[in-house]
Amino acid sequence: MALSTQPYKGARDFYPEDKRIQKYMFGVLRNVAESYGYSEYDAPILESFEIFAAKTGQEIVDEQTYVFEDRGGRKVVVRPEMTPTVSRMVAAKRQELAYPLRWYSIPNLWRYERPQRGRLREHWQLNVDIFGVDNLQAEIELLSIIDDMFKAFGAKPNMYDIRINSRKLINYILGEYLSLSEKESHDICKLIDKIHKISRSKFISGVDAVLSSKHKENQVNEKLLSILDAKSITDLPADIASHSAATELKQVLDALENKGINNATFDITIMRGFDYYTGIVFEAVDKHPDNNRSMLGGGRYDGLVGLFGVASVPTVGFGWGDVTLENFLKLHHLIPDLKNETNLYACLIGDIAEKADSAISEFRKFGINVAVDYSGKKLGDQIKNANKNGVGHVLIIGDDELQSKKYKIKNLATGKETSGSVKDLVKVVNASN
Repeated sequence: MALSTQPYKGARDFYPEDKRIQKYMFGVLRNVAESYGYSEYDAPILESFEIFAAKTGQEIVDEQTYVFEDRGGRKVVVRPEMTPTVSRMVAAKRQELAYPLRWYSIPNLWRYERPQRGRLREHWQLNVDIFGVDNLQAEIELLSIIDDMFKAFGAKPNMYDIRINSRKLINYILGEYLSLSEKESHDICKLIDKIHKISRSKFISGVDAVLSSKHKENQVNEKLLSILDAKSITDLPADIASHSAATELKQVLDALENKGINNATFDITIMRGFDYYTGIVFEAVDKHPDNNRSMLGGGRYDGLVGLFGVASVPTVGFGWGDVTLENFLKLHHLIPDLKNETNLYACLIGDIAEKADSAISEFRKFGINVAVDYSGKKLGDQIKNANKNGVGHVLIIGDDELQSKKYKIKNLATGKETSGSVKDLVKVVNASN
């Protein structure tokens, strides 16, 4: 029986044209992150299961992690996210690092879930985190980075929304304002996190299943639904709108507006699924009707570093998956024409590979990427190979060219041929790149 040519379910093969898009996306993300002073880090793809079980959401831990026991009897997880890992790394050098600490990474992650549009089992994710800032400037900086990243891809403000909420505010609403128990609050948070993925009737029945009969008698479910219908902070009941967490949200939104970011809005339903968030949380949403979904998310998580037995470090971070980013760029026609990295395809006439090596090396010394066709095929077939590979120019070398040191290149897009020395032809190739 023949082996399957398909990749593992929920994973992707990256042919050169696919990898070219990924390289482009990662290059833009890196440039923006580094323009704000962030440094790239990385870590092993395998982690101890315990650091994810400690604070990552139970759904991910119980249902979505690839877990196994290694030969030493250790319970190991293939990382489903990067936040626990970077927290471990910061904790390991807690006293040696200089704060504020600005780090980013674009790691390979795995989650065992049903593959669907925008979600695969294997993906890459940009992670940007700032450690050591306990005021709102950290949130404002990360939200500014997100907006700058969209703009760096050529996105317009009407293509995406940035939606902001506060877990601190939600905790106050559920725990103090509505007097729910810790378990009730936790279960309601999980329901709110799915509110846009289920019908309103299903959400209401879910809330009713969580609440005690006493809370139902006090019409807590109606009060909760009224709060969740709020479109702005001023729509909230006065006790909630005057809470310090609501004041923080308003300060962040005002700061973003002052920076010219006018598509940031308050959204009381933004929860973020992870249990480690402690303050402001946010998501960016694609407004295209064919992909109206969250693309990235993050927020403040001040307690994770402290789980490793060191003093806690205030932290804000976000993650942006490559699948949702690529979908966004394609739907909005924002991916440029990405050319093959090879500038020149050398076609050899006759058995001259060794004799042609010196001339080809000279092109490379001038920074020209050259692929050589050693197939021995006819010139026409070699040119077809260059065209099929998406290389823009062919370099034609035979005994006559080696003798005269005058070579000929052909622009495959225009059909124009140019003869000259290596230096002359380098200028021609560079002028068209």
